[in-house]
Amino acid sequence: MADMSVGLERSNGIAILTIDRPPVNALSHELRKLIAARLDEVARDDAIAGLVIACAGRTFVAGADIEELGLVRHPMLRDLIDTLERIGKPSVAAIHGTALGGGFELSLGCTFRSAIADAKIGLPEVKLGLLPGAGGTVRTTYLAGAEAALKLAGTGDMLDATSARDLGLVDVLFDSDLVAGSVRFLADRIAAGNIPSPVSSRARPAERTDDGQLAKMTAELCRKARSSAPEQVAKAVRNAIDLSFDDAMIEERRLFDAAAASPRFRALRHLFFAERAAAKPVETVDAAPPRTVQSVAVIGAGTMGSGIAMAFANSGFDVVVRETGDAALERGMKRIRDTYDRSVTRGSLSREDADGRIGRVSGTTEAEALSAADLIIEAAFEDMAVKKQIFAEIDAIAKPGAILATNTSYLDVNEIARSTRRPSDVLGLHFFSPANVMRLLEVVRGADTAPEVIATVLKVARRLGKQPVVVGVCHGFVGNRMLQARNSQLSRLLLDGADPADVDAAFRNFGWPMGPCQMQDLAGLDISWRNRKALGKVDLLPDRLCENGRLGQKAGKGWYRYENGRDPKPDAEVAALIEELAAESGIARRTVGEQEIIDRTHGPMIDEGRRILEEGVAARASDIDVVWVNGYGFPRDLGGPMYWDEHFRTSSQ
Repeated sequence: MADMSVGLERSNGIAILTIDRPPVNALSHELRKLIAARLDEVARDDAIAGLVIACAGRTFVAGADIEELGLVRHPMLRDLIDTLERIGKPSVAAIHGTALGGGFELSLGCTFRSAIADAKIGLPEVKLGLLPGAGGTVRTTYLAGAEAALKLAGTGDMLDATSARDLGLVDVLFDSDLVAGSVRFLADRIAAGNIPSPVSSRARPAERTDDGQLAKMTAELCRKARSSAPEQVAKAVRNAIDLSFDDAMIEERRLFDAAAASPRFRALRHLFFAERAAAKPVETVDAAPPRTVQSVAVIGAGTMGSGIAMAFANSGFDVVVRETGDAALERGMKRIRDTYDRSVTRGSLSREDADGRIGRVSGTTEAEALSAADLIIEAAFEDMAVKKQIFAEIDAIAKPGAILATNTSYLDVNEIARSTRRPSDVLGLHFFSPANVMRLLEVVRGADTAPEVIATVLKVARRLGKQPVVVGVCHGFVGNRMLQARNSQLSRLLLDGADPADVDAAFRNFGWPMGPCQMQDLAGLDISWRNRKALGKVDLLPDRLCENGRLGQKAGKGWYRYENGRDPKPDAEVAALIEELAAESGIARRTVGEQEIIDRTHGPMIDEGRRILEEGVAARASDIDVVWVNGYGFPRDLGGPMYWDEHFRTSSQ
């Protein structure tokens, strides 16, 4: 236990209990035992009139120890919270950084909660398919009401300290001197005799929140989460209103235990660790000192280039966007301004913040303007000759030590690197569209990419809020290579008897946000068409659609017909084309069921994933899961394709 401690000091009759378990003070079993021992000291010391619970380091308790979730090891967190409420001495949780999950539940056991002004609180368990298990839903409902509790625990999102105070979840804010201020606050309340009862002994919430409103909120939370986990939160919140405190607590724990024993939790727990492992450098990179990156240049102001520029501007980088002509540059800069303006209109961004981000992006048509950039990202047309020409040009002007990255989705990063005199500074950064929104970043390590370059971009990815995964060089890397394998059976499924709506429905029922036909329409059928032509390949059915001008949503027709923007409608012209090509190929069409659709699309995808691992393109099967969950919409509840294959698919066969 040398890496953790729980200190106890006294100041004018107020005890200050300080939790110190780097890096985030997670509530492990051993730490809970130390806290319990200190609480026992406080209870037995008659000279102590009140207690302040604080944390050392950069944050308050940021949650439970996830490796112990679902295990029964006393003292449990709810035992500590019961002790706090029954100790007979008022207490304050002094929150800085974040108080999340079990950390926030611990604070709810205190009489008061103080916070530094920039602190945040939250109940993120739903993101692991769980719900709070130590009173989080019940006490939050008692303090802030059912709708606030459902929103907080049902989204898993963090709430700033000011908003938490307005809801009654935080009692007092401090700009500085949090612990000293909390001691004074508690001493004043004790002196005034102004001490409220513990939450557990208060009357049930008087509000009668409309059941229909709660049901509507729950359905929307489930839709956004692509998970049924918020339904369990809603049940616990409803219980806090309808049952006694003790019975609501029992029911919350029962719901928690059931969720913790579910396959969904195991899958989401797998992803929790997989995402953290993917973001860490491997041993050959770990010791490499990262370079400094503040100025970023983006070559290309199209949809992808503009999105990449905004991703960096959003995170405080200085960005210059280069285009070859004034008209193209102005279109790109307008796209950036319009995107931020829409965020202001929606209320997701203040005008001041939007203007600040717009101000961090400048445009140029001059190649020399890129010479001072620490990182240069090419986001031009997916053509090898074009990219090699661009890299030869920037190699001549980029400063020594600048990192040169290509945003290619498929092409050989090693061949691109060989067009420069500094292949050790070159790598792939495959952003996913829209780049300012999507979390995944495939970091493509070339044969000569220097370890410090990888270390640098992993650090940059963290600042961007991206989920990086380091992959090797091959056509399509991990995600698009497996996507091609998944879609390889699509045309044959359609010719055999399925229709686009059948295929997409099977995918949605599996848990995907949309099926492959609708997704191809959204991205544009011409993207894959151009790629096939570049490789000398043919896929007769989608090729014929493209030849007929059915390029997807942007053309108003693809696999589907789009009469009102984005609403897909089955099209008789597509059905006739499928029938025609099936007849030409001598295929007798038949009924194709959902299970066959899933087997014939997901099987080749898994097989390709195994080959990727055998070739060393991905370091771990879990890296593949991270790519597919964060970049392609594979259901999080199923843990990613490789996890699903091992833990779900095999058990159903």
